[in-house]
Amino acid sequence: MKQLLAGVALAVMAQGAQASEDDIMRVAAKGDVASTMDALQAAVEGAGATVFARVDHAGGAESAGMELAPSQLLIFGNPKLGTPAMQDDALAGLFLPLKVLVYEGGDGRVWLAYEDPEETLDDLPGISDDADYIAKMRMALGKLTEKAAGK
Repeated sequence: MKQLLAGVALAVMAQGAQASEDDIMRVAAKGDVASTMDALQAAVEGAGATVFARVDHAGGAESAGMELAPSQLLIFGNPKLGTPAMQDDALAGLFLPLKVLVYEGGDGRVWLAYEDPEETLDDLPGISDDADYIAKMRMALGKLTEKAAGK
């Protein structure tokens, strides 16, 4: 019986990993990581959102004597979008503010990546999949990443 339960648990985890891969939205960028991140930050600030942090993962790796392809994360938000989600379920604060990763893939191409907000907040019981703020977050992320990508 324990083996059966372990097998079921592994199967569920494997499906979750596969599903989460589909939940990551990727946009190919025309520039390098630094210029794409600069464009993303400008787009975010131009849209009236607040940039909370810009994390240089490759720089962190270098400071530890390790190598990592260029990779930066922008953490940003707009209380008009995030607050209603946290009002519906306080645990939304674990997933907000929003994040976009700009990274160089193994093939040398630069990508912007973010998780679909519906999937990010999906497991919270107080959050409805059709909440207005989810659609607004999704639209904002799409527009901001397309603009930063040079499209």
